[in-house]
Amino acid sequence: MLACFAQRPSDVSVPIQPIAKAELERKLGKLTARQARWLKAAGFTGAAGQVQLAPDEKGGIERVFLGAGDGKEALWLLGDLPARLPQGRYRLDAPYGKRQATQAALGWALGAYAFTRYKKRETRQVALDFPAKADRAHVERTAAAICLVRDLINTPAQDLGPGELAEAAQKLARAHGAQCRVTVGEALLKQNFPMIHAVGKASARAPRLIDLAWGARGPRVTLVGKGVCFDSGGLDLKPSAGMKMMKKDMGGAAHALGLASMIMAAKLKVRLRVLVPAVENMVAGNALRPLDVLKTRKGLTVEVGNTDAEGRLVLADALAEACRDKPALLLDFATLTGAARVALGPELPALFANRDGLAREIERFAAAEGDPCWRLPLWRGYKSGLDSRVADLNNISDSGFAGAIYAALFLEAFVDAAVPWAHFDLFAWNNKTKPGRPEGGEAMMLRALYALIEHRFG
Repeated sequence: MLACFAQRPSDVSVPIQPIAKAELERKLGKLTARQARWLKAAGFTGAAGQVQLAPDEKGGIERVFLGAGDGKEALWLLGDLPARLPQGRYRLDAPYGKRQATQAALGWALGAYAFTRYKKRETRQVALDFPAKADRAHVERTAAAICLVRDLINTPAQDLGPGELAEAAQKLARAHGAQCRVTVGEALLKQNFPMIHAVGKASARAPRLIDLAWGARGPRVTLVGKGVCFDSGGLDLKPSAGMKMMKKDMGGAAHALGLASMIMAAKLKVRLRVLVPAVENMVAGNALRPLDVLKTRKGLTVEVGNTDAEGRLVLADALAEACRDKPALLLDFATLTGAARVALGPELPALFANRDGLAREIERFAAAEGDPCWRLPLWRGYKSGLDSRVADLNNISDSGFAGAIYAALFLEAFVDAAVPWAHFDLFAWNNKTKPGRPEGGEAMMLRALYALIEHRFG
């Protein structure tokens, strides 16, 4: 049971009553005269996020009135209340059905999140009676997955290198009875993962491939996550401003593990595999050099046009391995390009897919779950931009345009055409705090993709 929820309902919990702007006058007519006068005097309008505490005759809190805006959004409605409300017990007083009650409970749980590994926070006992109609199992597994993603991304690289990322995957595997195999250092060359080794060999912390497997029956679902635990840019060194946030460059790996945790917790009837190439892209005498030519697991050769385009290199070896099983669905996650952020901003992940039907299905669940993405094209006309005179392809284009598309086209070269595949180029970070979404590491598309997989295979 999540700590932000009370163990059992209580008769003394304070009701939280959402009121939409359009229904304010009607609701005022149903309140006590004292409550109605109080809300009018306080200027309560029902605007989204507006909170008004109504006192009782003894000076306590009788009721919390919460502006619900247009009344259509329940997910983030309670998102900032755990941090705003005084200590105490609360309950949701709204005529919600199962879906809205579940969304409201999840928003409360995510709003209660705080990253406390290095900084003590004031202990505040603010608990919500779990809404009777809400799906407790769904709320708990979703909140646990999103908090796992946030914790991993928020942890600085000093405490989350390739080894620690592998330990997090192994811990997750133990919790769900999964198997987790880790291939480390020189063994990557023996097992034919040359690009993962090449990118990570300059770090004092050895590169590795994390391979988690769970489920004995059902369609194969494979998740691949970019696990670059810190990205200096390599010999094509990033400027300080560009390097500052690179602890979050393993955000794709965090997403793969988070989605895996939801699938395993729900015991979906799939054969799940998670592949995470975990490396640091560092500078040393043996570092990857510009214009080096790398062998790959698929057998193609790659000329390194830029050592700071390393994520696609490690993902390529992992995607080639993923296709060996011919999964029914292959998804990869990566904090891959600044170009995607320029095009879509930090809140909207870029979606690429090699099947129009798969892309439409993802977009449908993204809209339904309020977990947005935006499809960008695998534009074939740009493929020649990855041509190399000395290798099968280059890891970058000389063009200053369409960087996210070029990166996706590079990855597609390592995906078998027969495998349904989608690639998510995401930011994995909140630049500012919003209800239920504190500044820092963030999970994107987890809720939508879980819904997709549950619908397809559950």
